[in-house]
Amino acid sequence: MKSDVNATGTDLAEAHALTAAAVLGTLGVDAAAGLTSAEAHARLIRFGPNLLRTHPPANALIVFLKQFNSPVVYLLLAAAGFTLVLGQYTECAAIAAVLAINAAIGFVTELRAVRSMEALRSLATRSVLVRRNGTAAMLPADELVPGDMVIIEAGDVVAADLRIVQAANLACDESALTGESLPLAKAPDAVAADAVLAERRSMLFKGTAITRGTAEAVVVGTGMATELGRITRLVEESEPERSPLEKQLGRLSRHLIWLTLVLAAGICAAGIVTGKDITLMIESSVALAVAAIPEGLPIVATLALARGMLRMARHNALVEQLSAVQTLGATTVIMTDKTGTLTENRMHVDRLVTQAGELMFDREQGAFLLDGRPAGTGDDGALRHLLRNAALCCNATFDAASGESTGDPMEVALLEAAATGGMVRAHLLATLPEIAEHAFDAETRMMATVHRDGDGCLFAVKGAPEALFQAVGEVETAAGPLPFDAREEALWAARCDVLAGQGLRLLAVAGKRAEAPDAPPYEGLTLFGLVGLHDPPRADVASAIADAKRAGIEVVMVTGDHAATAQNIARTIGVAAAGDGAIGGRELKVLDEMSDAERQAVLAARIFSRVSPQQKLDLITLHQQAGDVVAMTGDGVNDAPALKKADIGIAMGQRGTQVAREAADMVLRDDAFPTIVEAIREGRIIYTNIRRFTTYLLSCNLSEILSVGLAVLAGLPLPLLPLQILFLNLVTDVFPALALGTIEADRAVLSRPPRPPSEPILARPQWVAIIVFGCVITAVTLSAMIIATEVLKLDSDAATSMSFFTLALAQLWHVFDMRNWREGFFINQITRNAYVWLALALCLLILAVATLEPNIAEALRIVPLGPRAWAIVLALSLVPVALRELAAVAIRLARR
Repeated sequence: MKSDVNATGTDLAEAHALTAAAVLGTLGVDAAAGLTSAEAHARLIRFGPNLLRTHPPANALIVFLKQFNSPVVYLLLAAAGFTLVLGQYTECAAIAAVLAINAAIGFVTELRAVRSMEALRSLATRSVLVRRNGTAAMLPADELVPGDMVIIEAGDVVAADLRIVQAANLACDESALTGESLPLAKAPDAVAADAVLAERRSMLFKGTAITRGTAEAVVVGTGMATELGRITRLVEESEPERSPLEKQLGRLSRHLIWLTLVLAAGICAAGIVTGKDITLMIESSVALAVAAIPEGLPIVATLALARGMLRMARHNALVEQLSAVQTLGATTVIMTDKTGTLTENRMHVDRLVTQAGELMFDREQGAFLLDGRPAGTGDDGALRHLLRNAALCCNATFDAASGESTGDPMEVALLEAAATGGMVRAHLLATLPEIAEHAFDAETRMMATVHRDGDGCLFAVKGAPEALFQAVGEVETAAGPLPFDAREEALWAARCDVLAGQGLRLLAVAGKRAEAPDAPPYEGLTLFGLVGLHDPPRADVASAIADAKRAGIEVVMVTGDHAATAQNIARTIGVAAAGDGAIGGRELKVLDEMSDAERQAVLAARIFSRVSPQQKLDLITLHQQAGDVVAMTGDGVNDAPALKKADIGIAMGQRGTQVAREAADMVLRDDAFPTIVEAIREGRIIYTNIRRFTTYLLSCNLSEILSVGLAVLAGLPLPLLPLQILFLNLVTDVFPALALGTIEADRAVLSRPPRPPSEPILARPQWVAIIVFGCVITAVTLSAMIIATEVLKLDSDAATSMSFFTLALAQLWHVFDMRNWREGFFINQITRNAYVWLALALCLLILAVATLEPNIAEALRIVPLGPRAWAIVLALSLVPVALRELAAVAIRLARR
């Protein structure tokens, strides 16, 4: 710990070496009541919020200066300097204006994206269960102060440095802080003052993760006064890693820069050889090189990604990494838990089974029913013990009078049923006080609480039936305990199969008496019965699964529930067909031991039950080796490795542990499966839009290169002058591309298979489109030049003006070529987008100003054109759009 002074002015640098009582006394807090709100507020003012030093909000000046840090800008600056040396002051001013406008557009769009990301991250505030004013409540983690009593359970990420006051079966993963690979056991006992960090068993440190057990602990350090804060001081802030998509775009831009420089140099040399003015050709080549590079591509891509992330947030999917948005669109397999994701996570007890028979639980009447008639619990000792132990063995709370509850929905359901049978947990604890707890463990799949009962102890145990049956020695009956032999176990297993086949989630409840609280909790138990809980499927999940399947995405249910329960739910919601079976965890071999046939069988399976965390990792690995992009849902501590292993880890925001949320790429604020499908849909839209505006930009730039290059090689006058090239680059590149980044998906976006994960941004179809469109636009531009000189007999300035306007308009109309070929010409996603029309209107206005404003027209060497020339310009500029529509019609007819 740091030598920081607590709220009472005492140094707690060695809190680990003090007793818990001494630490509480030093901090002036009663563990049972916690701080008062007034005292907590005073300490918050004194010590500040519980926050580490983070990246400050993006500085607007830095974002603006960043716009000048690129090879493209360096080319523009070189061109400006070159024209200045030659005395071409108008060209120099024009290049400077283009530079300023490009920087302004980049600044506005990037700053907007950065601010959007900052706002998005603020939605994912971490909360902590804290005891204040004698009651427990969830508070934002940044409001913790020294002296706060924090209630900890498995799955929590520790929000401050804490001194443990009491704990049950507690273990913590401190690998991020100490490098220890295994979770460390924790306990309230003081340790030596000189103990190293990894040996301070009485402490929990900010940023570490609770892997097992429960505890209550007092805050002794917050914010930068924690061990994590001390490390933060030593670490320099690093630049955030760019997403794979940003890296791909960066590589594409660099390759285009070198390719364009080579082409521009070749065109310059060819022009000089054919007798054109050397200065003009050098200026044209530099301007052409600048115009051919899509400098707005990274800006537009970042804005499109950030906008998509905000749309996902509005649909309850929080994504912080841009790379996750890209990967979502390529997802081919979703591995999903059942409870709360596919079901409502609103459990209620439906059935209670003891040796004497089976009772229904009617929540509306608040009664137990036998053959449809109310039945009491007084005659069945096993039922009373079942309800008692179910109420004792939990950490939830339930107020029967108000209906208010906190904690796990399954435990709340147990408390509700127990209260109906007269077993109110608060009343039970008054006579059977809890003295120890063995927290639920994913390996044992059981939980136990230990209670003082006279001179001995009562152990209350609940867990998965097949796991608990292994710890049972006898079963309670009306005639007394009977041995739980193989025949009895087979009978109870058959009951489990019947109930699970009806879609019920099952728990077995048992218990025992022992002399001491340290007796083994899972040995020699007496079975009292089974509890069948009903958790209905979400109303909208079946349609979402149908959407996923239509999109070529396989849905695999990976659950800890009984196989029959999983099968029932899977059939109901459409994950599996009626005849499909479930593969149980015991049937799954280790990945390295599977034969090819077994691997294929596992890949084809859609239901997995009772799987371990390691088996989840194997399932993900197997699908990834088969070429799938895997999205994995999870909510518990043991899901964290699988969430990290998956291509997209998806954590539950409502019932998920903090460990799971920290490990995930995306958090569902509503825990709903349809949100995953919506996020995948959004990922596909974003990727499609990035491809769309990249294809648009490169085809426009290619047409400029080809127009000048072919004119030089053919001995024609230049169809574009240097300033005209720069002007076109500004008009036709940025605004339409920004608009294309906002296109909504067509209705069939989820009716097409996912793109191959290894497919680059620009695959063969996109490159073909770029070349074809670039050539067609070039053809109409050069046609305008030839008609102007050979048919209309115009001078060089008028001919250049005709080719300039033909190319400008053709590039603007080229926006409509970016629609899906399946859609009609007049009604499609492009024509329905208001931003497209706004961008076109703005670009046309800029062209009109350039034509009508004498000073700009003179700088650009644009001259007025007659009606006949304008008619030819307009007709030629529409030719690429007409040819694209004819091609689309032909494709649609051929595919019918």
